[in-house]
Amino acid sequence: MSDNIQEDLQGAEPTVSVPKSAKRWYAVHAYSGMEKSVQRALTERIERAEMTEMFGQILVPTEEVIEVKNGKKAVTERRLFPSYLFVEMEMTDDTWHLVKNTSKVTGFIGGKSNKPAPIPQHEVDKILQQMQDGVEKPRPKVLYEVGEVVRIKDGPFADFNGNVEEVNYEKSKVRVSVTIFGRSTPVDVDFAQVEKV
Repeated sequence: MSDNIQEDLQGAEPTVSVPKSAKRWYAVHAYSGMEKSVQRALTERIERAEMTEMFGQILVPTEEVIEVKNGKKAVTERRLFPSYLFVEMEMTDDTWHLVKNTSKVTGFIGGKSNKPAPIPQHEVDKILQQMQDGVEKPRPKVLYEVGEVVRIKDGPFADFNGNVEEVNYEKSKVRVSVTIFGRSTPVDVDFAQVEKV
């Protein structure tokens, strides 16, 4: 180096360029019911291949739902997108092959077969928000709508069909209008006592 260039470099402010992360979100299709095992297998394969810096989160979006079994409320987990998981990754030939060749993965969703399209960040943010809302306030597993026809399967009005008049998710009860002796009569029953027709 010449003395002039070296003097110029010594007087200049050092600039540090921070590379923008090339990680994007991709939707991956897996065998039905195997989303969690694919998530574990991917995590293990990424670590074995020493590619952890190329990958971010691997999500199986779920929400908590309230289910009534034998008259007791239980909180269970339900997948928001059955058969799909979302992988945050830098898309290269190596990372593509690692994900695509994982057991029980059928492929990427969107784009071309060898060049999948990333999911927009705002869509991923919506999914993450939906997951957070499900943890904070679990929803009932079965949603009923006013006017919907249901069958009462338990209690004194078993085997009666009726229309839903009102739904109370706080108490897990539904008001059903059933016809008894030619008259419409409202009956309050638990979610566990009715089923959709």
